[in-house]
Parts: sequence; C-alpha cells; structure tokens
Amino acid sequence: MTKTFRGVFTVMITPLADDGAVDLDALARFTDWQINQGIHGLIPLGSTGEFLSLSQEERDSVARTVIETAAGRVPVLIGTGAEDTREAVRLSREAEAMGADGVMVIPPFYSTPTDDELVEHYRQIAGAIDIPVMVYNNPATANVDLKPDIVARIAEIDGCDYIKESTLEIFRVRDIILGVGDNMTVFGGIMGYESFVMGAKGWVAVASNVAPGPMARIFELVADEMKYDEARALYLKWLPIINAVGGQAYVAGSKSLLTHMGFQAGPPRPPRLPLPAERDAEMKALVEQFGLRFEN
Repeated sequence: MTKTFRGVFTVMITPLADDGAVDLDALARFTDWQINQGIHGLIPLGSTGEFLSLSQEERDSVARTVIETAAGRVPVLIGTGAEDTREAVRLSREAEAMGADGVMVIPPFYSTPTDDELVEHYRQIAGAIDIPVMVYNNPATANVDLKPDIVARIAEIDGCDYIKESTLEIFRVRDIILGVGDNMTVFGGIMGYESFVMGAKGWVAVASNVAPGPMARIFELVADEMKYDEARALYLKWLPIINAVGGQAYVAGSKSLLTHMGFQAGPPRPPRLPLPAERDAEMKALVEQFGLRFEN
C-alpha cells in the first residue's frame, strides 16, 4: 500500500570512513538515530548525500542500507536523478525493487530540457514504477527552474504526487498549491517554517541531519497543533543551525557539525573540500552552544 508522505524528511549525508570508503555501519547507526529522534522520513542519495560522487555500487549499498535499517518505521525515498531519462528510469525501478517507498528525481541538470521534454522525462519515470515520484525543483543546481505552470503540467502525470520546492521564493509554495490542486503535495526544500505556514505538507531538510527532533517538532507545531507562535519561536531558536548548513556549506557544514557531535561523518568527496579551520571552529562552537550530541 502506498504511504502518504508528510512531515520533515532528512536529505541524508553519506558517512565516509577515514580511508574515504562509504561507511555502511555508520550509515545504519545514523539511520537508527534519525528515526529514534523523531524524524518523519529519510531521503538518501540527494544532493547532501553526494550522489554524483558515488559509484553505482556505492549508491546501491547506501540505498539498501537505509531501506533495510529503517525497516518500514518511516518512509524512505531514494534519490534517482540522472541526466539520461533511461538511467533515471533504471535507478527508480531498482529503488522500488529494493523496497523504497518513493523516489526523488531532480531534472536533467546539463541539457536544459524544454518544458515538453521535462514533462516527458517525468512521465516515463512515473510510468515505469508503482511508487510515488517526488519532483525536485532546485534551479541553483539543476540549471532548470520548475515554475508553477510547468509543475501543474507535471502534476497531471499519474504518480508524480510530490514536489520538493527549493527556491527562496516563498510564494512559489502558495502558487504551486493553487495550480496543482489535489494532484500534488508540496514539500519545502529550503524554508521549513515559512513553507508550512503557506500550506506545504512537509520539508526536505538539511538541518535535520544534525537536529532531527527540533526540525520535526517545528512541523508538528504548525501542521498538527496549529501553535504558530510556538513553532516560530522554535524555528528562530534553531535558525543558526539551519543557516550553518545553507548555501555551499550543506555537505561540508553538515559533516563538520556531526563530527563535532561525536559522529564520524567523514570529509566530503572531491571536488568539495572540508571547511576551512575557522569555519570548522564556528561549527564546533554551535555544537557546544546548542548542546548537540550524537548518542544512539
């Protein structure tokens, strides 16, 4: 039975060992910790998971580890974006066969496809699987901007049931919701609290890598309890952490914070570099300020 996705989903880091290999044992511990901390869902192999820097064998092992460790406790969506539509279809079918609850698919990020090509890209992926597709709009990285009018067309495709909207234009959430009606559910991609207030049913978050409980609680206060002032206060309290992993620091910053929390996340893979010493010290100070600890 298809699950309904709502809440805060962590777009997960991929932990690396000292020798640079993917650390699957650490990934399993991290998955358990996320769930025990109250996260609503998990998305490995997104941008924060450095999917483009992993081999096919590594991608398979990461997806399998998270799916098997989660064991149905929370939904798991696998990032299956690719430049070639046929490859995105293959990866999505593979994710479904592994037991994923859905897939998250960024548009082709080099070929700058036309609107008609984008619609066909998502039509072929959704038509090849029986689990939901979360369309991923991130024009800063994808070289494509899925504006509300094209999103409304994609939403008409059976199976394209969700979108992660990752721009800083908060009215996008409003306009997408108005345009798609009941055909698609909107998740914020950068802004959480603001997206919830505008009607988003979830947030695909980076900051929940390091603070899954508080990020999930912001959503619950808005969506389940309608305590907007309390949610806003919690959001503003944690804004330094949210900002710390924003922009180009989303991978290196997340891994730095987690390492200072006691979880060996490892460095990012090239071409990304670890944070400079000064920025790393700032991350350590934030960990101490917020009392963040990885204890599983």
